Amino acid sequence: MIVTRFAPSPSGRLHLGHAYSAAIGRAAGDSFRLRIEDLDQTRCKPEFVDGIFEDLRWLGIDWDEPVLVQSQRTAHYQAARDDLRARGLAYACFCTRADIAQSLTAPHGDAATSYPGTCRHLPDDPERRASTPHSWRLNSAAALELTGLPTWTEHDGRTFSAKAEDIGDAILARKDAPASYHLSCVVDDAESGVTMVVRGADLRPSTPIQRLLQQLLGLPEPAYLHHPLITHLDGRRLAKRDLAPTLAAMRDAGVDGPTLVRQLLAGEVPSGFRLQDA
Repeated sequence: MIVTRFAPSPSGRLHLGHAYSAAIGRAAGDSFRLRIEDLDQTRCKPEFVDGIFEDLRWLGIDWDEPVLVQSQRTAHYQAARDDLRARGLAYACFCTRADIAQSLTAPHGDAATSYPGTCRHLPDDPERRASTPHSWRLNSAAALELTGLPTWTEHDGRTFSAKAEDIGDAILARKDAPASYHLSCVVDDAESGVTMVVRGADLRPSTPIQRLLQQLLGLPEPAYLHHPLITHLDGRRLAKRDLAPTLAAMRDAGVDGPTLVRQLLAGEVPSGFRLQDA
């Protein structure tokens, strides 16, 4: 049985790109799960959670219960992080964004690396952790010694191998959030029994680090379906922050939801938009 999922963040109303991803996920799966990714409590709002349910019902897309809500699962993410830390695979990072930017522009900084490893070899200091805001990062060097470079399989059977530059000391938990996207994603996909991760091609770069975390945590390996993106005709991505046309607005304009889904699955997008691989 193929189990897929749709995992929107309730930081705004859903738009056409969300409808496309949800439609593909529902069509690809025998079982379809819904996850609410609401760990960013500064941007996520209860009314947007209600809007997700409303929009999916308008599209005619159903899902299997229960709905997984990330803000209710922080203990699971902490357990995964603590497991990595106990094995020397995670470390506390006290750097600010300004610190990282400055180190990357220094004479010996590596501009191709997202984080230069400043805190990787610091001795563990519980007192400093208790008094100083910090994030948690993956010790990718130690992790890769255990696993080697990860691989993954797309839904069409193609197998890919990560490159060394794809793997960095990724954030596992931020100063203001109990888990990063990468850590929460792999923990929750395993909890929901997801066997095929369906998401936009813009998230393909997330796959190497998530495959590495799955290996380190002993989690099942799903297949992946990275679908094209719906963009504006000029190639601009649809984004909530750019006030992309919402499904609610389309509904108010008289668009029929199930008809829209059938058109999207046939590769037909409304006037003014196009499908584009990332």
